[in-house]
Amino acid sequence: MLLIANIDHQINEEITDSEVRLIGADGEQLGIMSSEDAQKIADENGLDLVKIAPAAVPPVCRVMDYNKFRYEQGKKEKEAKKNQHVIEVKEIRMSPGIDTNDFNTKLKTGKKFLADGDRVKVSVRFRGREMAHTEIGTELLNQYAEGCADVAQVDKAPKLEGRNMSMFLSPKPTTPAKKPAKPKAPKAPAAAAEEEK
Repeated sequence: MLLIANIDHQINEEITDSEVRLIGADGEQLGIMSSEDAQKIADENGLDLVKIAPAAVPPVCRVMDYNKFRYEQGKKEKEAKKNQHVIEVKEIRMSPGIDTNDFNTKLKTGKKFLADGDRVKVSVRFRGREMAHTEIGTELLNQYAEGCADVAQVDKAPKLEGRNMSMFLSPKPTTPAKKPAKPKAPKAPAAAAEEEK
């Protein structure tokens, strides 16, 4: 089956080529003929003549219901967009003096984002004198990465940029579970008796 790209197609009287290769409504090859003859065949069937491969020599035309085709193409595109998962980057912000409960809450939130398939940017903002103790931020981010180790991998290690230190986590690629090996079938009693003789 020929795939037709989503472009504006020449239809019916717009096709002015002297010769075209025609494909019938049910997909059979009708051969090379003049565009006038191809248009007559389309009219006899109450359908449209649509140029689907203009670059071919001679161009390929097909007899079809063009409005129905465009409707189905639109439906397929909507379905494809619906099935596409856009990976978002979610941000989680912390301060160097974060409380344990707050840290655990932010860890839980990050794991939820990762489970949904999104990347997570974890950042620590330093204010005033906190800049003298950036190692606290590194420890905090490493601790966060360890907490998410079962569901995430570190894309970008903790890095200080201005007053912010951040790192990126992405969900671990999921591998399908391996099937357990089948146990060997026990030998039939008759065969076992034969071997004992």
